[in-house]
Amino acid sequence: RCETCSEKEAKYRCPRCMRYSCSLLCVKKHKLALSCNGVRDKTAFVSVNEFTDLNLLSDYRFLEDVGRTADAAARHPTVHSPTTRRNLYCLRNKARKCDIDLRTLPIGFTKRRENSTTFNNTEKKFYWHLKLVFPHCHAEYTLKRVPDDKTLAEILKPYIDPVESDPVVCQRLKMYTASPQSDVQILMKIENRKQNSVRYNELDASKSLLDNLKGKIIIEYPTLFVVLKTLKSDMVVLGQDAAEPAANSDSEGSSLSSMEEGEIRDST
Repeated sequence: RCETCSEKEAKYRCPRCMRYSCSLLCVKKHKLALSCNGVRDKTAFVSVNEFTDLNLLSDYRFLEDVGRTADAAARHPTVHSPTTRRNLYCLRNKARKCDIDLRTLPIGFTKRRENSTTFNNTEKKFYWHLKLVFPHCHAEYTLKRVPDDKTLAEILKPYIDPVESDPVVCQRLKMYTASPQSDVQILMKIENRKQNSVRYNELDASKSLLDNLKGKIIIEYPTLFVVLKTLKSDMVVLGQDAAEPAANSDSEGSSLSSMEEGEIRDST
């Protein structure tokens, strides 16, 4: 049976999430409901017992694609452009003066292409490229030119405020709009940690975006995770784990290993 309408016999199976659908309409509905792009995940885990020659061939082609992407990025003219390097240096320098460790990626990485963060020298403030992730509803939104003096509560108001939010967004995020504002928790992943030790910082919704980013490492642009305290989440907040102190102590090890791996996958 179709897993979307539960009425007709299924004819298609999504390469991404493996859900069955009976028609194009149901395919579109399931993509919208689950934020599924329908593209097969080339990096999905396959156990040794299920590993076949097709999986081996897929991995080989994936590595070839990665090599071509890296080579094309190295040959990109903007890599050797003095203007590009100067602008990135100025942006990182301005962030450092605000006590923000801003790090940029090489040309070819997805986040590097997406990033639209700028610094206005006249107003003396950042306009950030920002991504909001609502994991309980499988929804993501990208914001551009967000002023750094805007509070997080003001940024989230068009999305989770039951009165001021857009009707379409409100319907999709009804789990958030129906919950009291006191249950909303804003988290940001701590970079420069080991892959088996992922932790998040809790941000203050009443403070500005700039104040919340101070003292933190940002890879290209901030990504904020909006979660509900009443729902179980596997996101461990630093300081709430009994095994760790509340201080923001970045562990040693490869600073960009996990991030680079994910970005290389995205860039292909």
